[in-house]
Amino acid sequence: MATIRDSTPPSGDRRVRRTHAALASALIQLVEEQDLSRISIADVAERAGVSRSTFYDHYRDVHELAETACTAMIDGLIGSLPAPGPDSADPAPEATQSLEAFFTSLAQHAGLYRALLGPQGSARLVDHIRRRIAAAVYDHIHRAVSGDDLPERAGSPPDTPHDVPAVFTAGALIGVAADWLQRGCPRSPAEMATLTWPLLSALYHVDAGTLP
Repeated sequence: MATIRDSTPPSGDRRVRRTHAALASALIQLVEEQDLSRISIADVAERAGVSRSTFYDHYRDVHELAETACTAMIDGLIGSLPAPGPDSADPAPEATQSLEAFFTSLAQHAGLYRALLGPQGSARLVDHIRRRIAAAVYDHIHRAVSGDDLPERAGSPPDTPHDVPAVFTAGALIGVAADWLQRGCPRSPAEMATLTWPLLSALYHVDAGTLP
């Protein structure tokens, strides 16, 4: 299994950033045309307009590129996911809108996410997403309950408390998203947001005495 690398190049290296973006874009296009397992490095390099050696300068294989591209896209959404909390069972507009954006992004790149979050996908990527969502949920709830103006976490650092409701919520959201993708996205992102929000809120209905 490929390892997810830190895909953020030095701020001054624009050429590296352009290459990463071109490779990710090429892969996303190709996944819409055929299964990830059938895409070769040569396919990606040709679509991106780079050589095979350039590809190997940045990634070990197509799967690592897919993990990195998927991680970068979903990291941009996780921080904006709504946080369930006290008296939040009714879907507020901002809650359903952010969840709808989450499901819309999944649907736009369904082939890529289906390949990586499905039964033959990347356990490493699923674990990364679970940790990121759990950390985001914990931080949102902690701010809502304590009133602290805390900065958003960039990931799930070791000092994030082991919070069972946050982890349970993250696992539930990933499970719902993966099942929806595997079934071919039978419901619209708006429907998924409306159905999912009350469930997430019920999973993590907290009060001021529940946080460490």
